[in-house]
Amino acid sequence: MDTPIADRYDRRAASRVLAGLAAAGLFAATEPLSPVRITFRATALRPEDGAALTQSQRMYLERFMRPCRPEQVTSATHRITWTDSAGIPNAGYFHTAGAGPELAIVARETVLTLWHSLAASGLPQRAVSDRDRAVLEATTTDHDPHEIFRVGVEAAGRALVQHGLIAADTPYGGIVEFARGMHTSGIFTAVATRWFWELQASTFRRGMIPVRFALQPDGSVRYTADSIAVLRAMKDATIADARAVMRRATTEEGLSVEAAVAKYHDDLDLISRQYALLPAGARPGCLAAVPHDVDGALVNVLALVADRFVETFAALAGSVEVVEDLTEAQHGTSDDGVFYVPDMSCRHCVRTITALLESMDIAVVEIDLESKRVIARIRSPRNRFRVFEALRDGGYNPVDEVPAQVPGASVG
Repeated sequence: MDTPIADRYDRRAASRVLAGLAAAGLFAATEPLSPVRITFRATALRPEDGAALTQSQRMYLERFMRPCRPEQVTSATHRITWTDSAGIPNAGYFHTAGAGPELAIVARETVLTLWHSLAASGLPQRAVSDRDRAVLEATTTDHDPHEIFRVGVEAAGRALVQHGLIAADTPYGGIVEFARGMHTSGIFTAVATRWFWELQASTFRRGMIPVRFALQPDGSVRYTADSIAVLRAMKDATIADARAVMRRATTEEGLSVEAAVAKYHDDLDLISRQYALLPAGARPGCLAAVPHDVDGALVNVLALVADRFVETFAALAGSVEVVEDLTEAQHGTSDDGVFYVPDMSCRHCVRTITALLESMDIAVVEIDLESKRVIARIRSPRNRFRVFEALRDGGYNPVDEVPAQVPGASVG
């Protein structure tokens, strides 16, 4: 009989597994980077009348960010779409008073470069014991170690770009100085320890951020006391929601933990199954942020990723030419059942999009996370419109096809 999920769930053990894998060398050396030219399209966001937030942002705030108030949130001014050097569609946001569209585009090229570096390091081939794999499967959203690290790299880029919306709060000029300032100020660690996963991913997809910076005497920045308090309150509310679902299922309904997770998968997927399984009185810590002694050496996965990300970002910034495409956009596709979701970034997104389509009685044929392509049994343009509207309500930004890329050199 399989060991119950509650017995396999162990955040510290999962963190130790990842640290052990990282200790063997997380990233391979990268080759010199060739110049690349990336074009993007920008669309101004339209806040509701008399407000600073769009309807989607307000609805998400009211439903999932209690007790955060609208005035504690900064919204992007523009949404951008582009095709990266790997031919994959992307979506992002920027603020006209913030770091600009270059931040998101260079961050994406950094993610691609580090993904290649992860693969070249031999990480995908490293053996994981059956016991350690069982712990990861019970504790983490993505179970394969290579995929976990890939998601971690992308999360680092996402955190950097999202804080670009409030770059006006900082003394840093230019995207490289901003990235380095975020790193030396400990903002990557702040995101990992103070935020929770769904809040960071969902607010990023909606072009909003619920924190502000305070300048310190040494020139660094920190979250304001108000920001720290609201992040703590939102995290506590999410943990309470998750535990309430499990408590109701296991006591009032008499379900086992496994049966409760299966029955309330959608609820727990949204508010984090990981929090639902936390022991009473325990508070969650980011798996990557916990240091571990591995063969006499202290390994901190978060520090390894953040160091390499900022180093690579700085090296890439001068090689990526960012150009706005001002030509009229072309719309439409020959196949109603094929579209792309540029801001689909992890298995959680795949499950969310699958569940949404199936709730509309639309069968999903394939979702490819790498290319961001979705193939579904959508029978008409009208149904396609309904699907796109539902995805936008869920914080995603579907597009008809991969945006054309202006010819230029690619990263190689």
